[in-house]
Amino acid sequence: MKPINTVLLCLLSTILWGQNPGIIADHMEIKRVGTGYAFTEGPAVNSKGQVFFTDQPNDRIHVWDENEGITLWLEGTERSNGMYFDADDQLVACADLHNRIVRFTDEKELKVLVQGYDGKHLNGPNDLWVAPNGNIYFTDPYYHRDYWVEGHTEVQEARSVYLLTPYGQVIRVSDNYIQPNGLIGTPDGKTLYVADINDRKIWKYSIQEDGSLTNRRFFAPEGSDGMTIDQQGNVYLTMGKVWVYSPEGELIEAIELPESPSNVCFGGKERDILFITARTSVYTLKMNTTGVQ
Repeated sequence: MKPINTVLLCLLSTILWGQNPGIIADHMEIKRVGTGYAFTEGPAVNSKGQVFFTDQPNDRIHVWDENEGITLWLEGTERSNGMYFDADDQLVACADLHNRIVRFTDEKELKVLVQGYDGKHLNGPNDLWVAPNGNIYFTDPYYHRDYWVEGHTEVQEARSVYLLTPYGQVIRVSDNYIQPNGLIGTPDGKTLYVADINDRKIWKYSIQEDGSLTNRRFFAPEGSDGMTIDQQGNVYLTMGKVWVYSPEGELIEAIELPESPSNVCFGGKERDILFITARTSVYTLKMNTTGVQ
């Protein structure tokens, strides 16, 4: 798909409430850089600053480059949803066609990392984060898919957060949610944020050396489909708008878009472009802050 001409959406790019001009670049321009999708999700940035994102109902992964625009990367992705790049610059994805965690090689070959838990298939992995030590944390809510085989049901007794270690061990590390969804960790690997989207709450955890989660505490009164974090430790949530909270849990920005956002990450060579997936389109916003390198 060729990128459409960049459009300045003047009336729809108002930054509301927080009024903290420090994190937003001058003019606060939101640009629509691609459209015509069924439902965009899962933005993930590679080492070059390119952002990969899914058109989940159409089973495709596209890639955005700040100079070249958007191109189709892969068709036939096992319905990939949330994604993240690992330390080897390979794309890891929640693929809910068969409720698995998978990795795509440089040759676009799919490798299965997780098949299930406790002898049963997962409910439907939704989003993930790769920690600096290689641990992968992922959420496993339940959203019934019409492409599942007849009779497929929710079999895990809890909608949980899991840990996949570099050695292939899968551990349930937290299960006190109504519907866990987005999650993101800090670049030092010490803190994990998890959204309970149906309870409209963000929870904050301390990550221990063995990967377990402790010190659960309330962080923000929002649900979130996807999440990201910047170098200042601000946490970006997607629930109707892009909400930005300081590390202390203070709301500092609320960014309006033409469509309700689904997920967000920082892209571009300098990681200073906020890339937002939002239903049928994807958008960018130039920032003064940067994402995690």
